[in-house]
Amino acid sequence: MIRAVIVMNTQGKPRLLKFYEFQPPEKQQELIRSVFAVLSERPDKVSNFVEADAIFGPGTRLVYKHLATLYFVFVFDNSENELAMLDLIQVFVETLDRCFKNVCELDIVFNFNKMHAILDEIIFGGLVLETSSEQVLKAAEEISRLEKSSSSISFVPKAVTGRFSR
Repeated sequence: MIRAVIVMNTQGKPRLLKFYEFQPPEKQQELIRSVFAVLSERPDKVSNFVEADAIFGPGTRLVYKHLATLYFVFVFDNSENELAMLDLIQVFVETLDRCFKNVCELDIVFNFNKMHAILDEIIFGGLVLETSSEQVLKAAEEISRLEKSSSSISFVPKAVTGRFSR
């Protein structure tokens, strides 16, 4: 089971957090600091797989990918395959690249709703739902289309809204 997905910048600021097991906010901040401390000390030429027993408890590992100014981190238990998780990070990043045309940190900051929707199409409740970038992108486009169409629908008559806007 996937326990957490963390996207943070190279200064350790979290840009996307999704914990699939409840963690109080103080514990989340402590975990983020610990993960960043481990990742920032690692040289570029070493493996992307880290035993995270000391941080998240026994039987926990994390896999990460460092791209530009962002770390994409997946935390998972022994039931998941490390290479499959690395591939899942690649699917996530490819989907974001296709969605935002070369994703950067600002895209994540200003489009956090879309980021969470994309992540929820890939992983839900700690379980992998979809591994196809095309399918995830289609679902994200459908969500965007529905949001746009629903924002134009008003349940309050225009005569009433006009009266209160003066």
